[in-house]
Amino acid sequence: MNRKLNRRHFLAAAAESLATAVLGGCATAQSSTHKETTTIDSHTHFYDPSRPQGVPWPGPDDKLLYRTVLPKDYRAQPVPRRVTGTVVVEASPWIEDNQWILDLAARDPFIVGFVGSLPIATGQFAPNLKRFAANKIFRGIRIGATNDHLDKTSPLLRDLKLLADHNLSLDLLGNREIIAFGSRISERVPNLRIIIDHLAGVRIDGKTPPPDWIADMNTTAKHPNIFCKVSGLVEGTNRTDGSAPRDAQYYAPVLDIMTELFTPARLIYASNWPVSERFAHLATVQSIIDDYFTAQGEPARQQVFSKSAQKAYRWTSRV
Repeated sequence: MNRKLNRRHFLAAAAESLATAVLGGCATAQSSTHKETTTIDSHTHFYDPSRPQGVPWPGPDDKLLYRTVLPKDYRAQPVPRRVTGTVVVEASPWIEDNQWILDLAARDPFIVGFVGSLPIATGQFAPNLKRFAANKIFRGIRIGATNDHLDKTSPLLRDLKLLADHNLSLDLLGNREIIAFGSRISERVPNLRIIIDHLAGVRIDGKTPPPDWIADMNTTAKHPNIFCKVSGLVEGTNRTDGSAPRDAQYYAPVLDIMTELFTPARLIYASNWPVSERFAHLATVQSIIDDYFTAQGEPARQQVFSKSAQKAYRWTSRV
């Protein structure tokens, strides 16, 4: 897991120059200073508080996030590489908000996939899944960890198997508890593709992450059907004033471990925009991952920025 000095210097120089160019106004919204390649952002949120019914999240007291956020707003953000498509992750528990995103996707092919929110382990799960899975944009659901033992009588296990039968995926949201939870699910539903969101909330401080987090990730990485989004990096710094570091070297202790355990083939680029705005500009979020994996070669970068996401979510290209 030790990093070579030349790569460390490369990352630092690349991050500094790229951030200066992008944030200093030298890049236009969603333009690219690189050769055009497929770039998928596999974790965005879109919503509209101005709707008659409003939204359950974010709340009106959140001065940063409580605003209309749509694909056009994302595309207006200046980034080093133009994003060619996104996977939207639903943060609303309202059933019909799944349809709201699917209707949005019908009008905008920029949305290549949608991770919905359905009440799992209930009698309503099966009919709701049948309804939304009929739309090819619907690619799975997201849940948090529970204490369910996933035995033969478990309604949760029943519904997870149903999800796998539909060839859909499962995103897991939470902190360290979702790592072991993902392993438990994988043991019982080995044909279900599982994606750990936001590096399971690991703290980012430029140092080696906690040993227990590493141990849990090591165990989970042994399951070939488990992927991990390299998102939550700037959030992990807890710098809510927007001052998360731009230098990829700062995040390398975590990214080195994840790359060794999962390889780029099971790591997925995801910004968590607009939530990530509280910690850093979208250009910074993207450039951290771009700088780090570009240093490993173009095949690694392509895996993380598009191929791994397509393997996990199995969408049909619309872009």
